Amino acid sequence: MSAFETNTPFEDMEGRGGPGHDSKAQARMARAYRLTIWGIALGIFLFAAHVVLWAHGIGNAQLLKDGVDWVYDVLLYGIAALVFGRDERAERWAALGIGAVMAVAGIHTLYDLWDKIVSPRPIEIWTLGFSAASAIVIAILIVALLWRFRRETNPVIKATWLSSRNDVISTTGFALLGLVARVAPVRWPEYLFDLIVAGICFQATWAIWKAARVPQDKTLPAEA
Repeated sequence: MSAFETNTPFEDMEGRGGPGHDSKAQARMARAYRLTIWGIALGIFLFAAHVVLWAHGIGNAQLLKDGVDWVYDVLLYGIAALVFGRDERAERWAALGIGAVMAVAGIHTLYDLWDKIVSPRPIEIWTLGFSAASAIVIAILIVALLWRFRRETNPVIKATWLSSRNDVISTTGFALLGLVARVAPVRWPEYLFDLIVAGICFQATWAIWKAARVPQDKTLPAEA
């Protein structure tokens, strides 16, 4: 059985088991995804390392936190890049791992919300502005790169697509709410959005878990 057999009309993204035309198209899709996901993981790592070094250099704790937060994305896309193309068992465990990372991100968002309420943070306009702008640009670029794979039901591909979708929603929303928080006398819009983002993370975890548990013994009946 193929490592990429899913409920899609094709059976093998690497082209080892389907009809000639579909098999070649699936192999091209698999190669394209593999190159794309490696590029995303490496690009985020290099950017995060640059931000962390810069934050250390200028002694900015807020910028350092923003740089370290990119570890979630490096883990998500790094796991997908390492596992994609291996056996089905490894892929499904990786998808579950990505789902777990999404759950941790949701829990971390709730913890961060609690910390904001207990100890309100001062707004550092330039630091938050840079972090928000760079996060939005990177999130949009990742979605653009993964857009062609959005309808794939392979659990690893689905996990990375849901992650990129969440990033666009959360980073754009936080950037807009950050501007509102700077001019408004209340902070509840930012707190409310934290709850929404946590919910999105948990929803993605549930969707990934369901995709990873799709039975793989439902094969089409053999043709005479």
